[in-house]
Amino acid sequence: MKDAIHVSKENYLKAILEAEAEGHQVFPATLAHWLEVSAPAVTMALKRLKRDGYVEVGADGIVRLTDTGRETAYRTALRHHLIERMLSEVFGMEWYEIHEEAERLEHAVSPAFEARLKEKLGEGGACPHGNFVLPETPAQRKQRGELPLSEAAEGRRYTVASLHERDPKLLLFLHRMGIGPSRNLRVVSQNYDQTVSIELPTGVSILGRPAAEAIWLRPEI
Repeated sequence: MKDAIHVSKENYLKAILEAEAEGHQVFPATLAHWLEVSAPAVTMALKRLKRDGYVEVGADGIVRLTDTGRETAYRTALRHHLIERMLSEVFGMEWYEIHEEAERLEHAVSPAFEARLKEKLGEGGACPHGNFVLPETPAQRKQRGELPLSEAAEGRRYTVASLHERDPKLLLFLHRMGIGPSRNLRVVSQNYDQTVSIELPTGVSILGRPAAEAIWLRPEI
């Protein structure tokens, strides 16, 4: 469990933005789980964020960003995106290693250095996980012709277009399975227990639903 003092306002706001990108609704318990903090710590943080005009908590218990909160979350997400691209494109770090490093560095970047990153890398490119700057909803991904592995057709071949990157343990797990951006796979079957059987160059593997929902594919032509 992390000390609440090490989880900043920006961490909370970006977590809510990431949840929207993954198609989730956010409850306080969701934030406690994702940020690895206690329920009382989340309650205190949300009170401060609500007081300062960054979030609203509805009668349904769902936490939503205000316009101010969304703008702040976007700026943090942009810094994270730029740092990931820097670590990959400039320093050659592997895609499954850079998320946690960017999480640490995103709060230390000065406005001047951020401006230099924007100048060098631009804001429009994709990060090494295949993602554009948040918020990008599942509907927007589908408009681009992508679909999650959990919805992919049996017997078809696909290229991995992008991966949800919030969970570094999942990224390492996928890497060890041989799944990563621009890799190819064939969907063998969508199973009754909500698992998915896929064929990789290394053989047939089975993925559970949480992993299958985090992998976005583009059909091979």
